[in-house]
Amino acid sequence: MTTMMPAPDALSIGVVGAGKVGAVLAARLREAGHTITAVAGESDASRDRAAALLPGVPVEKPSAVARGCDLLLLTVPDDMLPNVVRVLADSGALHEGQYVVHTSGRHGLAVLAPAVAVGAKVIALHPAMTFTGTEVDLERLDGCVFGLTAGAAERALAEQLVAELGGRATWVPEEMRTLYHAGLAHGANHLVTLVTEAMELLAAAGSDDPASTLRPLLEAALDNALAHGDAALTGPIVRGDVKTVAAHLEDIEANRPDTLPSYVAMARATLDRAVTDGRVLPIRAHRIAALLDGAIVRSTHGAER
Repeated sequence: MTTMMPAPDALSIGVVGAGKVGAVLAARLREAGHTITAVAGESDASRDRAAALLPGVPVEKPSAVARGCDLLLLTVPDDMLPNVVRVLADSGALHEGQYVVHTSGRHGLAVLAPAVAVGAKVIALHPAMTFTGTEVDLERLDGCVFGLTAGAAERALAEQLVAELGGRATWVPEEMRTLYHAGLAHGANHLVTLVTEAMELLAAAGSDDPASTLRPLLEAALDNALAHGDAALTGPIVRGDVKTVAAHLEDIEANRPDTLPSYVAMARATLDRAVTDGRVLPIRAHRIAALLDGAIVRSTHGAER
């Protein structure tokens, strides 16, 4: 874990949403020398998490947390954020000169307009990492990229917070926040689904340890993809192995039909990329595309019966 120096201008920080993200970020900011005045968390899990990561910090109502701090950290789910900001602003819990910082990937500064209206200074600060809500995450913050959006007057503090969290800053334009978040969700969240389905296929094939079977392959594929993009593609689609793809589809339909739609979707996307850069001949690409279309038609008709 990175050893933090005390913050030169320590802030009193309140956290609304003591979930997996909020409790961890607050714990790291506390290490950096800031004072965590209070947290708000409704569920038993949130309260337990706060007790474990922020011992001695009181759990209070969101309005009380907001009133008693220099910097309010909002770590609530994306869809809840607009309402939380509006309620806190309308109740008088936010005040002029206060910093209001949210950790949503999707939202930028517009969602904090009610806070701006009462004179608060606003920052969007999103950690591009998946959280467990435990001490494990504290070490994972080291080197984590944070997607920042802030006005000119708040940029210095935004960068300071990221440095104190042990991360690296990347600036995201306001109008590109949702696209930025979509890229992260597509890469990380959908990866979990993809890997889980791959393990289920291996288990259906008789593997007694699908995770260990996949790990070396996935680690190499991920490293190669991050370094080389499409050039890292291997496998039957890129090779134009029509018969292999047909065999895949047949066995998936027979043994794990629930996995067929995602296999077909990813195969189509892979095929499009391989055709565009000329690695698959058009005649082979057409035959593979026809196989993929046929599999979905059969699957749809089977579900209707």
